[in-house]
Amino acid sequence: MKTIVFDVDDTIYDQQQPFKNAVNQVFPCVKNEDMHQLYIRFRHHSDVTFPKVMANEWTLEYMRYYRIDESLKDLNYSTVSQEDGLIFQKIYEHELDNITMHSEVKKVLNFLKEQKIPMGIITNGPTDHQYKKVKQLRLEDWIPTNNIIISQSTGFQKPEKEIFELAAKEFNMDAQHTLYVGDSFENDIVGARNGGWKSLWFNHRLRKMPENETACHLKEVRSFDGLLPAIQNLLS
Repeated sequence: MKTIVFDVDDTIYDQQQPFKNAVNQVFPCVKNEDMHQLYIRFRHHSDVTFPKVMANEWTLEYMRYYRIDESLKDLNYSTVSQEDGLIFQKIYEHELDNITMHSEVKKVLNFLKEQKIPMGIITNGPTDHQYKKVKQLRLEDWIPTNNIIISQSTGFQKPEKEIFELAAKEFNMDAQHTLYVGDSFENDIVGARNGGWKSLWFNHRLRKMPENETACHLKEVRSFDGLLPAIQNLLS
């Protein structure tokens, strides 16, 4: 591999913690043992509904209410009002203001910078919201601003091949020798395949591979501390 590109949410940082903090404040009825599955459902509904925002079928505000309401109903909790859904979103965004890069990811980025391996970012989501995370995580200490792509600003999104093709062009990267690292099989691994890239599935949430898919990634890593050795091995 000559170039490595990363996802942001739940790859560069642990996204479940700010989510859990917000849920505990707004929906105290949620049991702690349900939190992980609730987070998985929340990510699922985020992924499948954001295209409606991109297509101007839904407002961003409604999508954000819908994803938490549906996630709660998936686990047999009562439906919530749109007002409570938006209060949750406000608190969740506040919690995201305090996110920090996982220490093991920082080791990876430092290693790649020392080895002079070019890096990039492709992340799905609203431009302002995602760029705020980029700044909070100080990703530009390792990755040039020109090598950061946020889906809403492009008109494309993972897993569409167009966003990977755009990144390869904008980052001046050879797709065949580029590794994409992300936690979502559906968005990151399938997207990398669609774009002709190699991939590493950072499956630290221990998700099952979708039934209609076959393994197309070079490696699966199931813990943050396994990330650096895996990447070092792929570069050797």
